Amino acid sequence: MISRKNDFLFMSMVYLFIAFVFVVTFYPFWNIFIISLNSAEDTIRGGLYLWPRELSFESYRQILNDGEILNGLKVTLARTLVGTPLAVLVISMLAYAVSKRELIGSRPITLYFIFTMYFSGGLIPYYMVLKSLGLIDHFMVFILPGMMNVFYMIIVRTFIQGIPQELDESAKIDGANYLHIFFRIILPLSLPVLATIGLFTAISHWNAWFDSYVFTYKTELKTLQAVLVKILNQYQTGSMMNEAQQLAESSKRAAVSPDTIRMAATMVATLPIIMVYPFLQRYFVKGMTLGAVKS
Repeated sequence: MISRKNDFLFMSMVYLFIAFVFVVTFYPFWNIFIISLNSAEDTIRGGLYLWPRELSFESYRQILNDGEILNGLKVTLARTLVGTPLAVLVISMLAYAVSKRELIGSRPITLYFIFTMYFSGGLIPYYMVLKSLGLIDHFMVFILPGMMNVFYMIIVRTFIQGIPQELDESAKIDGANYLHIFFRIILPLSLPVLATIGLFTAISHWNAWFDSYVFTYKTELKTLQAVLVKILNQYQTGSMMNEAQQLAESSKRAAVSPDTIRMAATMVATLPIIMVYPFLQRYFVKGMTLGAVKS
């Protein structure tokens, strides 16, 4: 009886802790959401906690009619759709190659790639390399540098090493070469771990803004996150915030305000990638378990 009571108290504490963590992590996102849906004039009053007081979609209407934001959305969507499958393909092919013990120098090659995880030339040499390759102010600057991630390669390699070698041997007996084995056997069996790294890569592409800031100058190459950073910084100083508030208060019915615009832009940039996660969740959990790095 005492044991059951202790178990009940322990599980109650666990659920309370989980509920607390959920509220702390979810509420900031929810607060951004309700502010983006509230009217600008009412938002200035503050005190928004659980739901909008005066429902308004004007901020979203203005955001979706902004040519710069729509162009940033297209660039981000394009780099995600192009960069993610290419990265998964390159990473998985390299992982398959270095997982083969018959590959001469497979261990030194792996150590060479691992070395790049800890040491780099820095931003200026990196910029000079991209410039020498003609990638500055070019769409491929978003794609080519992100086609290899050593950490993901190690995860995929470890997963592939767990696949029975008998499958390779039987395929070779039937006359299959390495390409046939990779595309017809390894890739289908590696779907969970590939979906995992694919999700991570897609999130990385979707949230990227620094490379757009540093390596591109054309407005048509700015990503959605770079445009969002620009919007978030637009009213950063106190004087600009005061001017924006005075402008909103001077109108009887202000359509939008800096706060509602920033929150709506944040939601537009965040929701699409969040909606993708539920479809990959089962692969994500399985991939992280089976592809865990082992000694």
